[in-house]
Amino acid sequence: MSELSYMDKLLDGVEVEWKLLDEVGKFQRGKRFVKKDMISEGFPCIHYGEMYTHYDIWANKSKSFVDKDLASKLRVAEYGDVVIVAAGETIEDIGKGTAWLGESSVVIHDACFSYKSPLNPKYVSYFLRTKMFQDQIKPYISSGKISAINAKGLGKATIPIPPLNVQNEIVRILDTFTELTAELTAELTAELTARQQQYAYYREQLLTFGEREVQHLPMGTKGVGEFVRGKGLQKKDFTNAGVGCIHYGQIYTQYNTYAYKTQSFVSSEFAEKARKAQQGNLIIATTSENDEDLCKAVAWLGSEEIAISNDACIYKHTLDPKFVSYFFQTGQFQKQKRQYITGTKVRRVNADNLAKIKIPVPSMLEQKRIVSILDKFDTLTTSLTEGLPREIELRQQQYEYYRDLLLSFPKPEVLEHD
Repeated sequence: MSELSYMDKLLDGVEVEWKLLDEVGKFQRGKRFVKKDMISEGFPCIHYGEMYTHYDIWANKSKSFVDKDLASKLRVAEYGDVVIVAAGETIEDIGKGTAWLGESSVVIHDACFSYKSPLNPKYVSYFLRTKMFQDQIKPYISSGKISAINAKGLGKATIPIPPLNVQNEIVRILDTFTELTAELTAELTAELTARQQQYAYYREQLLTFGEREVQHLPMGTKGVGEFVRGKGLQKKDFTNAGVGCIHYGQIYTQYNTYAYKTQSFVSSEFAEKARKAQQGNLIIATTSENDEDLCKAVAWLGSEEIAISNDACIYKHTLDPKFVSYFFQTGQFQKQKRQYITGTKVRRVNADNLAKIKIPVPSMLEQKRIVSILDKFDTLTTSLTEGLPREIELRQQQYEYYRDLLLSFPKPEVLEHD
């Protein structure tokens, strides 16, 4: 018997009331404390910002703590209360709850409410994540730079109230769904990580040559290549159409090893004054907030010239463009790069130092053979990178569908309340 068929049998002949949250339980708003009050040990606390990033349906331990003297002046949620977040940057953030099942009480931020009721706290927490609940509270959310809702607005939402044994069974089923979804997500993520590591290993092996096998030449060697810095392109210069362009920041987020089309454009007038990359050139981000992203590169394979921003540089060379781009992803390139990084908050490598980095230069035939193999690995890894997150998303959607279905009960057409 499926869980849903089992629930149909369990609910046969059972009356389900619908009541306002205000009628069933009591809301209490937390008191203000700030992030600098939070410490690694002390009295458990929940900051409203952690509700989005750390807490799910239930919790029995807190991520953060405050001093016990400060805690005595603040408000707490107790075992069995549901902590509800009441402020956020988007409407969708508002109203999510976590059932507190810790051994001690927990301090809550003033952008949260505790909700105390005779209902199963996890049942309430699951209900707060349904579309049914979210739709009910939307009219009461004030929007601005920060969206927020008060206790009165939360209290106007109605909740279905089956008998406690039915609430417990719904929680059991949804806990099982949650656990299975988490396990599948972990398995798919592990699979993706393993394939990426395998790809990186073979890429490293294919692009590693002994000094006696193949010449290793500085990238700026005459006859091998030269670096040209981009010029003056900012995001405000983008247009809906025109000449293709690549801003250095896009290299981290929108491009992989190579590209035939650009994501953005500039006017032809702007392009005339810009530095441009030609087919086969490498485009390299020379500025980043972290060392790992620094010098991420994309081989431009499009037939048109494109404009390049001034925190990127163009590598014009006589090598296979994909071969060079794959080389930039290797450990041997990263190791050489590190000695030339400058800056503190913003990390940089300049074109003169990039020209000193040595690259193996096998025959063009060998370069193309290596590229052919790596392209196959790249295609496989890309399909996994795109496909597995999609699979995870579909499983999450399936879970949410069953959750909402389990918490959907026939609702009277008219609910009259004073």
